[in-house]
Amino acid sequence: MIIGTINWGLIGFFQFDLVIALFGGQDAGTEKIVYALVGLSGLFCLTILFSPMDEENVRNSRNLNYSTELGEETDLSDTEKQKYNS
Repeated sequence: MIIGTINWGLIGFFQFDLVIALFGGQDAGTEKIVYALVGLSGLFCLTILFSPMDEENVRNSRNLNYSTELGEETDLSDTEKQKYNS
């Protein structure tokens, strides 16, 4: 997908086809393979885009962690107060 987006951006802005330039012109078979792989990855990404997602799937499959270093520290202020009051 990244190759496809970079290539389409270069075509759109500069009329330069990076895949053809890298893989030997329009007659080479390797550039057709690259285009086919980019197309298949785009179809796969469409399935991800339209698949139902609930919060549990997101948490388990992508290991998202929005906490900070300080977010999981224990609050010891009450413990310190009890220590000095006893």
